[in-house]
Amino acid sequence: MAFAFHEGELTVQRRAGGSEVAARVGRNIAPEIPPAAGEFLEEQPLVVAGARTPDGAVWASLLTGAPGFARAPDERTVVLAARPRAGDPLREALGVPDAPIGLLAIDPATRRRMRVNGTATVDRHGIVVRTAEVYSNCPKYIARRVVTDVEPDGGPPRAARFGTSLTGAQLEIVGAADTFFIATAHPRAGADVSHRGGTPGFVFVDDERHLSFPDYVGNNMYMTLGNLESDPHAGLLLVDWEAGDVLMLSGTARVDWSPERAATVPGAQRMIDFAIDQVVDLPGASPLRWRLLDRSRFNPVAVS
Repeated sequence: MAFAFHEGELTVQRRAGGSEVAARVGRNIAPEIPPAAGEFLEEQPLVVAGARTPDGAVWASLLTGAPGFARAPDERTVVLAARPRAGDPLREALGVPDAPIGLLAIDPATRRRMRVNGTATVDRHGIVVRTAEVYSNCPKYIARRVVTDVEPDGGPPRAARFGTSLTGAQLEIVGAADTFFIATAHPRAGADVSHRGGTPGFVFVDDERHLSFPDYVGNNMYMTLGNLESDPHAGLLLVDWEAGDVLMLSGTARVDWSPERAATVPGAQRMIDFAIDQVVDLPGASPLRWRLLDRSRFNPVAVS
């Protein structure tokens, strides 16, 4: 069966004037994993996952392991030899068989990325995903980084921290970010997770419970915005690449289509407002330590 966009994606594509491009690009989406994509997946030490917990909240989380921890044993299956750590809401989200999940395998060093959406079941091997949508994305807006060290078990264990708003230290992390990941979900089409990047400061901190960020030119499929059109729940994931800390935010997102507001932010096609409901701070969740090489030449000029 040929891939078909759901009603939320089609609505946003029409409004943004990207229907024709989306239809063309969408032909590359298939349930099977191409051999080259399987090889790419097996080389990666990290995969971002997005899923919904039983309370309706959507979360984005980070899974890591030695290259090979993520593999495609056949063209419709991804196996992740990893489990979410204590305190990670992804544990609860994957507590039932065939839970909708979105995966993003990304290699910051080469700016390559691929997305896999499907359903997940946790078994003795880890997380087993049955694929429904597999496709690659362009390298725009990805900051180039390389791994400099791997801390065994992520370093000394530190307890997860929970809240409903951002602390002063967390506000600084968000305001200085050049990268975050966003998970969304559709009631029937499933979960999805995507990368967002830009010049530090591209995520605006309005207050301890409200953020906003620009939507830049992309592939015109509008899978993230299309899901938000149908369901506003979303999860954001920010990674401290040098220290391995992970900051997870869950809440609701709304697209502001005002051209006047977008015109105030360099490169913005539209703005997205995010209201925080829950915060999970996982110190040392990632064993990977990264060094920044350079940021994308596609990033709009610095915002002030």
